[in-house]
Amino acid sequence: MAQIIELVNRSGLDYLDGLVKRAMNMGPVLKEIGEDMSESTKRRFSSASAPDGTAWAPNSAVTLARYSSNFARKKDGELTKRGAAKLANKKPGTGETRALGTTINYQLQGDEAVSIGSPMVYAGTFHYGAKSGEFGFGIYATRQGSFPLPWGDIPARPFLGASDDDQANIVRLVRSYLMGE
Repeated sequence: MAQIIELVNRSGLDYLDGLVKRAMNMGPVLKEIGEDMSESTKRRFSSASAPDGTAWAPNSAVTLARYSSNFARKKDGELTKRGAAKLANKKPGTGETRALGTTINYQLQGDEAVSIGSPMVYAGTFHYGAKSGEFGFGIYATRQGSFPLPWGDIPARPFLGASDDDQANIVRLVRSYLMGE
């Protein structure tokens, strides 16, 4: 049996009308979610951790050795104190340019979705990892031979995704937006 509800107070109808209008245009809240998620994702590079809080795999000895070649050395070939300190604090994904962690951005997908990512070509490999040779083989320009791409295994270091705090923030933002607060 159908029930009829009669609203005699205009403010209730105005409130429902506003709710429907806001729900039909989610762009403003998606933009806010995109901004918050971009910043949250950038912070993962300073903590070197995935959205679920697990620590990223550390840099390999080979990566650290290659990185250390950028630092000043003493006459005996040993790193200076400053160089040794920089090397000890080297986190994955934070090379000299810090390009991956600083190029995180968002893009609205109409009024229905927002995507978070980086334009860096290696972002997918950083996030998902790769096995040695997964991308085929390269050829040396100066001598015969080939080498696997990548030359060694790269562990996955997930940086995209929503943490528990991110998810709670998204719920707060959507609720606040729909309620007109």
